[in-house]
Amino acid sequence: MSATTQRSNRTLVVATIMLATFMVAIEATIVATAMPRIVGQLGGFTYYSWVFSAFLLAQSTTTVIYGKLSDIFGRKPVLIGGILVFLVGSLFCGLAWSMASLIVFRLVQGLGAGAIQPVTMTIIGDLFKLEERGKVQGVMATVWATSAVVGPLAGGIIVDTISWAWIFWINLPIGVLSIIAFLIFLKEDVAHKNARIDYLGAILFSISIIALLTILTETSAPGWFLSSLVIVFVVTGILFVLQEKRTPEPIISIALWSRRLVATSNACMLLAGMALIGLSTILPLYVQGVLGRSSIVAGFTLTMLVVGWPLSVMLSSRFFRAFGIRNTLRVGSFMFPFGAFFLLFLTPESHPAVAGAGSFFMGFGMGLINLTSIALVQDSVEWSMRGSATASIIFARSLGNTLGATVLGAILNAGIDHYATGAAADRLHDVLNEPTGLSALASDPAVRGVFDAALHWSFWGVVVVAVLTFATTWLIPIGRGVKSEGAGGAASEAASR
Repeated sequence: MSATTQRSNRTLVVATIMLATFMVAIEATIVATAMPRIVGQLGGFTYYSWVFSAFLLAQSTTTVIYGKLSDIFGRKPVLIGGILVFLVGSLFCGLAWSMASLIVFRLVQGLGAGAIQPVTMTIIGDLFKLEERGKVQGVMATVWATSAVVGPLAGGIIVDTISWAWIFWINLPIGVLSIIAFLIFLKEDVAHKNARIDYLGAILFSISIIALLTILTETSAPGWFLSSLVIVFVVTGILFVLQEKRTPEPIISIALWSRRLVATSNACMLLAGMALIGLSTILPLYVQGVLGRSSIVAGFTLTMLVVGWPLSVMLSSRFFRAFGIRNTLRVGSFMFPFGAFFLLFLTPESHPAVAGAGSFFMGFGMGLINLTSIALVQDSVEWSMRGSATASIIFARSLGNTLGATVLGAILNAGIDHYATGAAADRLHDVLNEPTGLSALASDPAVRGVFDAALHWSFWGVVVVAVLTFATTWLIPIGRGVKSEGAGGAASEAASR
């Protein structure tokens, strides 16, 4: 969209995007830090996990819908609308009087957050050529890295010195400033057209995906409840596909998602999301429960992930010019399973640096996979479909995170049941449910041995998914020998195959 590129102040738009992204990125870590205090005041510990699940369900479900709306009405109004909804949710979260009300307002927050990441990334695709995008995405990756470090610290300070409500209200000035900046600095001309919004498709899609994500996150629910959700998911899913095939303005274009470039990129990102969530959830358990290290050391091993990711993204433009898109993606993404193999060599006597090295290499590979997939998909479609295409990638990664957490968690439990007798398994579960359980576990050789063996089952699961991710990058159609200058054309040609 040349008019957007020519008339917008790109530097100030990127700065504003960083501000808006930081607001959402820090939300997860800052809320997690404050939740024990919130539960202590509001009560309702039974609903603890739903404070997070409600936000993620709403965010994941609406990502694709916002992507389509940005193609119809333009990026700016949809993004500003999403920020406003997010701020309304933030305001009322701070006013919550019970856990039930907090969950409802977190749902509203998630409805707004669903617009921010896909639309801001689409704006970057509008403003920058592919060879410029690596540097910009590297800067954006540092926002997520910074939030991972700042979030817990800020959450602790706010809860201890002011009130837990301010972990939500701190979004208000940031969000208002972002809206004003977008209104001033982002210029776009959207051709007015009589678009028919596919409301029925949006409703069916939302019901189907909420049912699927609830199945994946609430695996311990009664069988009748899960069976009902499966039926809802299948029925609404079939009705959604039929609706999208007949409506003139589908929320999800079946033709777009079935293109080889889009389909393989989405499959790659889904698998990468599964592996990455496995690393993020299982590695800290190993470092604390088996290696006997502190939570700070465990956090350091994951910090190496957010070091490797932005580093690879910032170097990507040089890689593209020197080796071409094809070689950069396929050779560079080898770092993803390479890092995962480090997990298999961890023993109770290992130094945490081994875990940190694996985390770094997985982050480095993920940075290249994520950036290249998004850039190629964005360049393979015209402006009027770029929002939908970008949202499909983000949705695939989000779904992979949810699926991976469920599958790898099930593998861990299966490993515990396999290596421990009934009493030992119960003892291990009891220890893990205690506040200081991980440190106590590390001092018990017998239980630690069971936990070590069970976690290696999950590590194997991460390795298998990481290898599948690497293999899938070879299915993404990229012209042989393509350099960054011609990537867009190559992507367009590949997408039509």
